Amino acid sequence: MTRPSKRVLPLQLVETSRISVLTMADVIRGRLSRTKCTRLLGEWGQRAFHLADAELVTHGLENYDSGQTYLLMSNHQSMFDIFALFVAFPGHLRMVAKKEMFVLPVMQQAMHAADFVRIDRGDHMKARAALDHANEVISGGVNVWIAPEGTRSQSGTMLPFKKGGFMLALQTGIKILPVSVVGTRDILPSKDWRVRKGGRVDIHFHAPVDPTVYGLERRDELIADVRARIESALPGYEP
Repeated sequence: MTRPSKRVLPLQLVETSRISVLTMADVIRGRLSRTKCTRLLGEWGQRAFHLADAELVTHGLENYDSGQTYLLMSNHQSMFDIFALFVAFPGHLRMVAKKEMFVLPVMQQAMHAADFVRIDRGDHMKARAALDHANEVISGGVNVWIAPEGTRSQSGTMLPFKKGGFMLALQTGIKILPVSVVGTRDILPSKDWRVRKGGRVDIHFHAPVDPTVYGLERRDELIADVRARIESALPGYEP
């Protein structure tokens, strides 16, 4: 069994600082583009996989239509989910991130410049404003990823889903692209800063879900459908 490494995350923090500085340098020069942000985020994620000596395998990319813009929803088991999604997803992708990620000054500025969405779940008005911001990003042609559990699952079993992202989908008609993330918890467990090197991550993209088929009166059915699709690729799933 691979021994946990305490060196990987500090090295990735250095990479995060480098990417943030490059992003802000482009902002100052007026050269920051959506494509450049996407490329830098991909490099950032690939660096994390390289440092962890990890393998990434994607499934179901035929369910992604590059001519569409989606609200991605996935299970959330590890901070490593973030790296995996930015490497696996072939289009422009930004994320709804907890306010705690917007702590380091340069990183905070870079995330804002790259159109990351800051959410404060403890403040209803700010959380609502964050979803409005996510809608603006999606309307601009950028896919947005949200983890409806709201936090990482320590057991690996999905937590109850929060409703905010589903309300956004229902109110705007944006299609939901369900995603299953498998293996990240084995590389970087929740509440642990030691990376287990040599692991494998599988990302499953499922058929999109059209919220307009459900409507507000069938919101719970929509949530159950998206949850079932995500669960279908998780270990131990029984239909």
